[in-house]
Amino acid sequence: MPPREIIGHKKQLLQLQQDIAADNVSHAYLLAGMPHLGKTAVARWFAEELLTQGQTADEKKATLHRMDQLIHPDFLSLDQLWMAEVCEDWDVIARSSNIPQQHRAKAELKTDAISIDDIRGIQNRLQETGETQRRICFIRGIERMQPPAASAFLKILEEPPEGRIFLMTTDALSTVFSTIQSRSRVLRFDRVGDRDIQTLLKDQTEEDTSFILHLSQGAPGIALQLMEDPDKLREEKILHTQAVAFWATSALLERMKFLIPLHERGAESDRFLFHLSLALREVPSYKREHEQALMDLIAGLKTNAQRQLITQNFAVQSAI
Repeated sequence: MPPREIIGHKKQLLQLQQDIAADNVSHAYLLAGMPHLGKTAVARWFAEELLTQGQTADEKKATLHRMDQLIHPDFLSLDQLWMAEVCEDWDVIARSSNIPQQHRAKAELKTDAISIDDIRGIQNRLQETGETQRRICFIRGIERMQPPAASAFLKILEEPPEGRIFLMTTDALSTVFSTIQSRSRVLRFDRVGDRDIQTLLKDQTEEDTSFILHLSQGAPGIALQLMEDPDKLREEKILHTQAVAFWATSALLERMKFLIPLHERGAESDRFLFHLSLALREVPSYKREHEQALMDLIAGLKTNAQRQLITQNFAVQSAI
């Protein structure tokens, strides 16, 4: 059975279980859906099922331990990438990736893009001697592949070595090369129902449960983050309160003050935009033109136009 951290996705889990039972395991699976749905957890569970098939309880325990430590020779993982000035801590990287990345440090790469050298690192690991007939390679965020990397990876998928299985995830299926999609078994993941996510929140207060469900929007990963990090939950509550207050006030100066976080690009700006969208639906005097004004704001902030001017125009146009 799947571990407790997998919430929902019964249809996808059943299909993967049936693939194992029918000895119909594909050489490549592409798990697609919005962020934080649990795609990585499902891929990891499937890898565990494949590598522990036929093992005794003690053997399975030992295998799972080595997979957790990323030291099992038949489980490869490319997840967190080394990036100059962003993520240079090898201990952090080693918690989710065991594909060599020294080439990234040498080149002082600063992007999250998967390069052709990363694919070569996978190829080298695939050629090493393993313990079982299967060797599984997990790649998170396949959409991060640069064209040269995608071309090199495609050659592997076209003629996969026997027993090699690729488990890939993507948050943006439309951006994944169609040639990679066509050579993979695509599993689409949808938002999870509140009833399933509520099983994670049984120790939360009624108020916190309601807020977390509202904020997670069907993504169990977000619910877990908020449940396990009280400081983050508090920060999100503050942002949401400010977003609600923006829509509730008609004082132009006050509205402009609430929009100050949007003046600079970054995570804080993105989070406040998200809360503005959520809070709009809670406004009793909601009007469709307000939604259009918000969409225009989001589109404008993606350009190189002056952000402060864009937010000022939005404050005026969206007045209730």
